[in-house]
Amino acid sequence: MVRSCEQGIPAWVYVGTLLLLIHSVTVRGAALKQETALDNGATVLNHSMSLVQRMETLLAMGNSSDVTLRVQTINTDEVKVIQAHSLVLTLQSDVFEELLLTRNNSAVVLRETADCTAVFDKFIRYLYCGDVSVRLDQAISLHKLASKYHVWGLQQGLTQYMTQHLSSDSPTGHVVGWYNYALQIGDVALRDSCLQYLSWNLSSVLQSGEWGSISEDLLLSLLQRSDLILQSELELYEALEAWISQNQPVSGTVESALRAVRYGMIPPQHLFRLQKQSALMQKHYESIRDLLYLAFQFHSASPIQLAKYFDVNCSIFTPRNYLSSSWGSPWVINSPTRDDRSFSFQTQLGPSGHDSSKRVTWNALFSPRWLPLSARSTYTELGAMQPTRTDGGRPRIIVTPATSSPDFAGVSFQKTVIVMARQQGKVVVRHVYNFHQSTEEAGDFLLDADLQRRVSEYLIDSSLYLHIIIKPLYHTLLVARK
Repeated sequence: MVRSCEQGIPAWVYVGTLLLLIHSVTVRGAALKQETALDNGATVLNHSMSLVQRMETLLAMGNSSDVTLRVQTINTDEVKVIQAHSLVLTLQSDVFEELLLTRNNSAVVLRETADCTAVFDKFIRYLYCGDVSVRLDQAISLHKLASKYHVWGLQQGLTQYMTQHLSSDSPTGHVVGWYNYALQIGDVALRDSCLQYLSWNLSSVLQSGEWGSISEDLLLSLLQRSDLILQSELELYEALEAWISQNQPVSGTVESALRAVRYGMIPPQHLFRLQKQSALMQKHYESIRDLLYLAFQFHSASPIQLAKYFDVNCSIFTPRNYLSSSWGSPWVINSPTRDDRSFSFQTQLGPSGHDSSKRVTWNALFSPRWLPLSARSTYTELGAMQPTRTDGGRPRIIVTPATSSPDFAGVSFQKTVIVMARQQGKVVVRHVYNFHQSTEEAGDFLLDADLQRRVSEYLIDSSLYLHIIIKPLYHTLLVARK
């Protein structure tokens, strides 16, 4: 019980005194900390927590309340009543200030959606105490209230919370809902964070219940991207078939989605199977027949011959970031700050069936510190000599082909290095680095990473988890005359 209220002190004096004390502690705290730096004998006395607890008690007990908030749920008779103090509300929100100035009595009627009404008491508590407990399913509702009542600190904190909890587990998923909300309110940073998460972790999204809730616009947007990280194009087609079966979109949406599939990246034996076993492909065969015909030509002819007559720079011939063994390899580096490491792996020369039996051997070198060109090792078919380590600098990764071949004509290689991390107990993609054939290394590789810390957000159990992908790209050599 707060005794000063029982002694007849006016509510505005009591609440005002508490708020002034909190402000005084904050301001004086900064001064005392500065004094501590000058005089080691000084001590900071911080009683702000006890003041916050008294503010929380004031709200819970409704002592000396001078305003009643009647929160009515839209389209229902449900009303939530909260006893509050006008000084606190106006100090935290200019919207509340205007509402209280224009009120006719001690009650203020607020109309909110059901989801916002459910968390309104949490929102008001934040105004008194400056903290709030948030669940994944409450983030949007609290963000709506913070935006509506101009509580900008809470709004920014919730945006940061959502950005940092994209990988958290939830029964039905939450990233798609957050993306749609960010799109609705025009929050570009949150929208892009959600879209990047969905693109970089698409394989796990395809296996989740969240995949079925993706909107048509978001689906078509994802299908256009070349930076999707998933096992294979076949996995994407099968997931698309499941989405269409569940959502039953209009024919135009189905055809647009099917034409965004990169059939040239699906091996011909799987294309034959889809033609016979996929009810979706059989139903819409005429709308994609030209793409299937082009894909079969792509797999049967030499890419050099194909490039004379077709534009092989279009999306159907452009790989995404496939995790299957034909396109690259995982690489786990234990104790990555200890010394330099080398690693060899093989990939398919190209996605064309004509090149499916041809392999390219790649050598990768990881160094925890910068290596000048003169100190880098020279790769041979027998392996690489260990270069001399240098002090200082930052991590580097170098990926080069072990051999050259006439088969490389008309083909260039984009190299992609994926860095995995554990977030909210789940292994997800932390960062993606891209560099082209003409460049041996990614210039910004782990530029901001602190690998010295055992709990670094770039490490999993003190190890660096990488996946290197080689994306062969064919080039048009000449244009045939029509």
